Amino acid sequence: MKIHIKNGRLIDPKNGIDAVRDVFIAKGKIIAIGMPPDEFQASRIIDAQSFIVCPGLVDLSVRLREPGLEYKATLESEMGAAVAGGVTSFACPPDTDPPLDEPGLVEMLKHRAKSLNQAHVYPIGALTQGLRGERLTEMAELNDAGCVVFGQPDGLLSNLRVLMQAMRYASTFDFSVWLRPQEISLTNDGVAHDGEVATRLGLPTVPVYAETVALSNIILLAKETGVRVHLCRISSAEGLAMIRVAKQQGLPMTCDVTINHIHLSDMDIGFFDSNCHLMPPLRSSGDRDALRNGLLDGTIDAICSDHAPVDEDAKLLPFGLSEIGATGVELLLPLTLKWGMEMRLPMLKVLAKITSDPAEILGINAGHLSVGSAADICIFDPEHYWKVTSSAMLSQGKNTPFLGMELPGGVKYTLVNGHIVYERGTR
Repeated sequence: MKIHIKNGRLIDPKNGIDAVRDVFIAKGKIIAIGMPPDEFQASRIIDAQSFIVCPGLVDLSVRLREPGLEYKATLESEMGAAVAGGVTSFACPPDTDPPLDEPGLVEMLKHRAKSLNQAHVYPIGALTQGLRGERLTEMAELNDAGCVVFGQPDGLLSNLRVLMQAMRYASTFDFSVWLRPQEISLTNDGVAHDGEVATRLGLPTVPVYAETVALSNIILLAKETGVRVHLCRISSAEGLAMIRVAKQQGLPMTCDVTINHIHLSDMDIGFFDSNCHLMPPLRSSGDRDALRNGLLDGTIDAICSDHAPVDEDAKLLPFGLSEIGATGVELLLPLTLKWGMEMRLPMLKVLAKITSDPAEILGINAGHLSVGSAADICIFDPEHYWKVTSSAMLSQGKNTPFLGMELPGGVKYTLVNGHIVYERGTR
């Protein structure tokens, strides 16, 4: 299909473009920007007047819940939610049931995702067999099957020798290791930040030093092995300061933060709002402000949704017993725009955190609108505000701390490989 996107404000952070430009698409590729190519006859014209045309969003953490956890969500529902949020590429954590620790499971997931013909799925391979932290997976085989990076999503490995071996293995093949800096032995089955809110509510806590101790171990082992490390879901000012120093020392290290942690603090738990039961926990307002500023100075490289759809009944339990997680892939764009507006940032810098920057971390050719690249495009109305309700979200998981909030940024069209996979008149 030949598509002409006209009159839109084209914002492409990687190429430094912020101007009204037409985009011309044929055979799934962007074939021209600005002036039409010779003898171009569009079969579909999209008038993007007053809309922003940007690269399809890249999300570093979207749980599809397949295989094994289909009662929480399905591939169809979550990929539909992704494109409704303008997300065209995303990384899928390995904590499925069974985990993504064998090539056959990865190939099955890739095949299922491809058959839906929507967003591009990039599985994160399990670092250890069964995610038990005891024996390494065959990373090279998993890479051949489609895993682009390797991680241990539930916290730092209890056995540091195994972690060092994993880092050495990954470094040998130039694979990136993705780790969530949380020392499991120091969490004490906690569910909230170690502060006055947890004390008042009588909730067991996850102290900040659970993050900083884990970071210390990761940084030291990264120095020893030379592996590329991506730190997932940074939550504290102290942790951020450690990462800043490590980067200044030249370590090949990146990190991300979730949309939840740049807007919320432990005060938002209120009276046991289980939608705020997240991991890492929502921390103090000082930590939240430090994370927002860490995005500004480049210490934090990207924003992710940390999308984790949860069965509704599992959130009706008491706070400490409720299931961890919140839906977020449809909120990545509006909550990032909200952060940008509050920080008075140019749109070019704001969109970089959810397009070109995460694409570079993931090591994929995405997040830009260069001539010759795949036509993965998000078209949205920055002036359109919509209310976050259960009926407004396509994800099977409806639980989010932002329910009832009005947010900017209504996605109008999402294109993947030059095909319109999502279209909405009003939201």
